[in-house]
This record gives sequence, C-alpha cells and structure tokens, in this order.
Amino acid sequence: MIIDCHGHYTTAPAAHTGWRKDQLAAFAEGRPAPEYPAISDGEIRESVEQNQLRLLRERGADMTIFSPRASAMAHHEGDERASGEWARACNDLIARVTGLFPGTFIGVCQLPQSPGADLKSSVAELGRCVTELGFVGCNLNPDPSGGKWTAPPLTDRYWYPIYEKMCELDVPAMVHVSSSCNPVFHATGAHYINADTTAFMQFIQGDLFADFPDLRLVIPHGGGAVPYHWGRYRGLADMLNKPPLSEHVMKNVFFDTCVYHQPGIDLLFEVIDTGNILFGSEMVGAVRGIDPETGHYFDDTKRYVDALGLAEADAAKVYSGNARRVYPRLDSALRARGL
Repeated sequence: MIIDCHGHYTTAPAAHTGWRKDQLAAFAEGRPAPEYPAISDGEIRESVEQNQLRLLRERGADMTIFSPRASAMAHHEGDERASGEWARACNDLIARVTGLFPGTFIGVCQLPQSPGADLKSSVAELGRCVTELGFVGCNLNPDPSGGKWTAPPLTDRYWYPIYEKMCELDVPAMVHVSSSCNPVFHATGAHYINADTTAFMQFIQGDLFADFPDLRLVIPHGGGAVPYHWGRYRGLADMLNKPPLSEHVMKNVFFDTCVYHQPGIDLLFEVIDTGNILFGSEMVGAVRGIDPETGHYFDDTKRYVDALGLAEADAAKVYSGNARRVYPRLDSALRARGL
C-alpha cells in the first residue's frame, strides 16, 4: 500500500473560496459572515475525481492524508472569530471529501489560529475533528502572522495546550505555514522552506520532547534546508550541549518526500534514516508543471523514490509503514478495513 502523507484540497469548489472572500469583506466592514453556500456532492466529486484522485491512480498511490489548502489558511487575516469560522468550513468540507471517498482520503484538520490569540479554540477544533469527523491529525502553523514571525518558538509553553491535546488524542501535527503577507518571502519558494528549517532549529534549541516524549511532528517539504545542511545542525546541537540529533529530535520528528528532483531525494535518503521519512507529494500544490529535463511532473515524487532501489523493507516503511506509525488513527482505520 502507498500512502501519500501530504495532500491539500487545492481544487475546492469555487463557491467555497468565494465565501472566504465574502467573509473577509464582511469582517472588514464589521458585518457578520454571510451564510455558507450550498455545495453539492457532485461538485465535490468532480473537483477531486479530475484532479487528486486521477493523479493518485495514474502515479500508483492508494491513499492521501488530506487537509485544507495550506496557503489559504491565512491565519493573519481577520481575527480569531473569523479564523474559527473559516477553519470549521474548511474542515467540514474535508470531511465531505473523506465521506465520499473513504477508501482514498482521510482527513487532517486546519486549526483556527490567530496572531496573539491563545490556543483554546484550536484545541477545541482539533478535538471536534478527531472525535466527530474521524480525522487523524492536524496542520500546525508556527507563524500565524503570515511571515512576520510574531509567535513564540514552537518549544515555548504557549504551544503546550495543543501538544497536550495531540498526545491525549494520539495524533501528530504537520508543521505547515500558510501564505505570506511579507513581500520579502515568496510563500512556497521561501516562506515554506524557511518555516520548515526554523521549526527544526527551534527543536534543537529547546527540550520540547523531554516534556512530550510521545509527541510526533512532521516537517514537510523534505525538511526544508535541514537534510541538505545536516552537518551544520549536528554541529549546532553539539555547540549548544544538546544530545546527538538522533536522540534529541529524531525520535519525534519526521520528514516527507516533497522534494521535486532526483538529486534532492537521493540526498534526503542518504542523510536521514528511512524510519523518519514519509512518502508525500503535495500534488496539485506548490509546483504543478512538467520538468522539461525529465518530461514528468515535478511533484510525481514516487518516481524519485522508486529510482532509489530501496530494499523491500525500507520501501515498505517509507510508502506506508511510517505513516501508519506516525498516524496511529490512520493505522486503526486501515486495520478496521482489513488492510
């Protein structure tokens, strides 16, 4: 079985994204949010069948861990109330997708984070999505300010309520920023990679996993710059008098394979243990075109992993075993289906 750990609903019906524009316009004018539009099952099916579902089948994967569009979370827009309305609408739409395609998609939720706000509403929404909607994890934005980085480090006690809820529910988080309102940072080309790298360095500097030994966090996009400067981070851990990374961080942190060329995947697997790598593509996402050097889509990451010639046991880990271990509620759902 091949599980893609990193999928977003980037093709949601136009009425959904249109409501967000209307909601933010109403917020700016001090009016209540408009009523959410009626979206038919047919519209949802068409948006998925012609995109994510078709590509999954063409590329040989079986299932996607599916969440709302990351760049559209936009926690820096509106306020905590508006963020809560938007998160609920997005998560309910994901639940409809998973309900229509239960063998192919399983949900991960967006949290209603907002700059300067506490995490009470995020804890509540995570609980709702896991216990009521059957979701298996969440996306956690380390920078709700959208590129201004006003939030405390991920090791700060500010974040502990959401970590406590994650551990209670036995679900992981993917550390994933959203759009950037800072023109210095291109969202997918800079802000995403900056955030991945920044999160990992914060974990090195702190002692988060001493307090939460069972916490599991996925850093996407191949870990940002981390695997490609592994000696730097090993050296910094040593300079900070921290244990080796294998003990200090890597029992709790995992990377995906959303790296869009063969040399990058080769290096990722050379540096990072296969037990810490989850197959992911983020297809129909940040990089959608065809690579003129190969003639294949940049985000067809299975081709790169297949080309590694991994031993059967390692390939099984990367393609499904690690995802089932990091997302135990996914594993339980699959076991219930005899998979």
